[in-house]
Amino acid sequence: MRSRSLIWSFNYAIEGVVYALRTQRNMRLHIASAVLALVASLVLNVERTGLIAIVLSISLVFVAELINTAVEATVDLAVQTYDPVAKIAKDVSAGAVLIAATNAVIIAFLVLFDPFIVVAQKGLNWVSIAPTGLTAVAMGMVMLGVIVFKAGSREGTFLHGGWPSGHTALAFGAATALGFVTGSAGALMLAFFIALLVAQSRIETQVHTLAQAAMGALLGVLIVTATFQVFFR
Repeated sequence: MRSRSLIWSFNYAIEGVVYALRTQRNMRLHIASAVLALVASLVLNVERTGLIAIVLSISLVFVAELINTAVEATVDLAVQTYDPVAKIAKDVSAGAVLIAATNAVIIAFLVLFDPFIVVAQKGLNWVSIAPTGLTAVAMGMVMLGVIVFKAGSREGTFLHGGWPSGHTALAFGAATALGFVTGSAGALMLAFFIALLVAQSRIETQVHTLAQAAMGALLGVLIVTATFQVFFR
């Protein structure tokens, strides 16, 4: 019975994680961010201590989000109408998630920044400093690519909805062009950070899904990179 109880305990715990993943959009965003951080850590050959810090930060975010989900479910079960005390409970649990997520971002930045700068600088060295006119050409190519993809998918307009996210494609395309023009990996990383904020805003407002934003980012980076490689080598 004890062995069976232990197995069922694991089963219930897994069901709780699955429930949070199915019902909580933030949990899905945390999962996607965690995968991205872990893949980046492996690609950039991060040291073991740095990898441990990232794994612990990811785990803390997951735990905080699961607790927040449990608190919200408990409050909704106990209170059927608006209650200021219930609001405090939900706000405090959400604040815990915010602190954990902020901590994870800071840890990821501290661990991944230097390795990323080294790799990015090597990549930027493949392309010399280009004239500003080429940036306009590259951004025009990104806009054309977005229009072609949206015409094929027949969803949304150029500036709202559909595959891929036009705002995200332009933001990441501009960030990539800035990196090539300046030849600075530091400038490239800062520009990518701003582009990520653009993508996050499109997802947060539910204009685009995570997949649509990710495709827009990939499209912007690839088209601008290809343009610079073809016209300025």
